[in-house]
Amino acid sequence: MKAVEKKYLIPFILVTSCFALWGFANDITNPMVKAFSKIFRMSVTDGALVQVAFYGGYFAMALPAALFIKRFSYKAGILTGLGLYATGALLFLPASASGQYYPFLVAYFILTCGLSFLETSSNPYILSMGDEATATRRLNLAQAFNPIGSLCGMFVAMNFIQARLNPMSTAERALLSESDFNAVKAADLAVLSRPYVAIGAVIVVIFVVMFLAKMPVGSSVDDDSTRFAPTVKRLWANHKYRYGVLAQFFYVGAQIMCWTFIIQYGTRVLMNEGMAEQTAEVLSQRYNIIAMAMFCVSRFICTFLLKFTKPAKLLSILGIVASVLVLGVIFIDGRTGLYCLVAVSACMSLMFPTIYGLALGNIGEDAKIGAAGLIMAILGGSVLPPLQAAIIDAGTVFGMPGVNVSFVIPLVCFVVVFCYALFVNRKYS
Repeated sequence: MKAVEKKYLIPFILVTSCFALWGFANDITNPMVKAFSKIFRMSVTDGALVQVAFYGGYFAMALPAALFIKRFSYKAGILTGLGLYATGALLFLPASASGQYYPFLVAYFILTCGLSFLETSSNPYILSMGDEATATRRLNLAQAFNPIGSLCGMFVAMNFIQARLNPMSTAERALLSESDFNAVKAADLAVLSRPYVAIGAVIVVIFVVMFLAKMPVGSSVDDDSTRFAPTVKRLWANHKYRYGVLAQFFYVGAQIMCWTFIIQYGTRVLMNEGMAEQTAEVLSQRYNIIAMAMFCVSRFICTFLLKFTKPAKLLSILGIVASVLVLGVIFIDGRTGLYCLVAVSACMSLMFPTIYGLALGNIGEDAKIGAAGLIMAILGGSVLPPLQAAIIDAGTVFGMPGVNVSFVIPLVCFVVVFCYALFVNRKYS
């Protein structure tokens, strides 16, 4: 059975393009924790506020987005998301002119309110485009284009931001006079902002294309079966859904931590080999791009494997392998530990869409509100990275580098994902 029927092909392609768009935003942003920390001479913990604002926007807007979609349509939700995405990206221009950190956080928050609309709309829309039996495969196929956008975001971050920032090290910046520091900061903020303003302009064009395109409305009749309170009650009583939200919270946290702090981990490893800080940061981002390439290839491989194995079973296997690799990140120092961290991405490729598909499986129209809970679970990307950053800032923990020990948090996250997969495989297979 085909994952996408011919009558849904054009809408499927248009909506799938949105998966690449939010992938770009996610992964141009992850390296900015390190960039903002350097530009504003802040701690890693303060720099991690970027992730708090970014993923806080997902959490804050998910439920309003779901209610909006239920009242109107999936297409209306996508258009609203694109509008907010463009607005947040274009706000980087005045944020840069202000020379302050917090206007950037506001811009990130608005941008990700848009991403929340996009994800809340696009994921269940893809699930609805065809037979229930192929829904998880269809979502994995659409999600396979997310890392393509992510690779583009990482490439832009490395070549158009990190490589063009002033090469002065963090220690050297600390010695600058206030006027010299402000001059360097202004130049760096201008470099950082340009790609965001450019993508904002691109999103405006995509908004117009999507507005003019003819697509299935995908709206539902607002009868008793789709009212908010009864829907929430039914969802809460569904253990597969409820535990799925929890698993998604921890998975997203693990994903963001592994992709954000690979810069800190790699920089420490490479500086120990004698590299300059700027060179080590750029090379670490290259490792991040390799990790994303593995994620992308693995997504297509896993989508193919789903033809032959149950989603929950494959998810449990990848959860175990990811946990073992993270143990290598913690206890094996040097490049071998870095290679383990890169390899974790191959395991993560299946996790988000599979948890999503399992949690929303066989719940019908409740998926429109249920999708909001799973998008709100992206809050894990806001809550957990600052905890890891605080461990990194500690310097040395139990006689080990803090950045190594900090990966205990992603380890716990992958164990939770494994437990969810095991639960679904035993109770619902």
